[in-house]
Amino acid sequence: MLPAYNAALTLEKTYREIPFDIVDEVILVDDNSKDNTVEVARNLGINHIIVHQNNTGYGGNQKSCYNKALELGADVVVMLHPDYQYTPKLIEAMAYIIVNDVYPVVLGSRILGKGARKGGMPLYKYIANRFLTLFQNIVMNQKLAEYHTGYRAFSSEVLRKINFTANDDDFVFDNQMLAQIFYAGYEIAEITCPTKYFEEASSINFSRSVKYGFGVIKTALQYRVQKWKLKKNSIFN
Repeated sequence: MLPAYNAALTLEKTYREIPFDIVDEVILVDDNSKDNTVEVARNLGINHIIVHQNNTGYGGNQKSCYNKALELGADVVVMLHPDYQYTPKLIEAMAYIIVNDVYPVVLGSRILGKGARKGGMPLYKYIANRFLTLFQNIVMNQKLAEYHTGYRAFSSEVLRKINFTANDDDFVFDNQMLAQIFYAGYEIAEITCPTKYFEEASSINFSRSVKYGFGVIKTALQYRVQKWKLKKNSIFN
């Protein structure tokens, strides 16, 4: 699935690298792009295109993606950003781990190895990534290398189990999903993923990064409070 926003310049390059020998369906959800993302998608022959008439946000886009994937009866759902920041060539490896019942969720981690800084991740984002991940691992009693990658694969069982529609429509949606997955008792695998930072690749600015960071901290604390049965939160119910 491809959650798209102004991805016209990178969509084709991303799409051409998808391993179609194992991928049955491609879903693109356009979140009211201001460029010709939808036209490019149609020219590529993408078979499932959903167009939002209003911008719903990064999380809102993904909700449409996951709901459509489940409607189509997908066994494994891979979220791939169409901005070519992550390589589609890892889809096969990520799906293999899931279909062989090794892990039900796989993350493509930029932090395992040296892919993040080598690929151009800004230093302030790298430092924030490390701090937030350490905080989350301590508070949530987990041990991920990174909670903030946008490259993810899920078994349909996991998506049906968690209440992702209750999550925020902004960027913290990704983090809330991981908290829900851990709360539901699932384990998460990670594989090393190279990344690219360039002008056309989507990236949130500093002020939105700060907002995201506080959202991440809040999510981890909500998880811990829920585990201690001190206060219920709707995203875990």
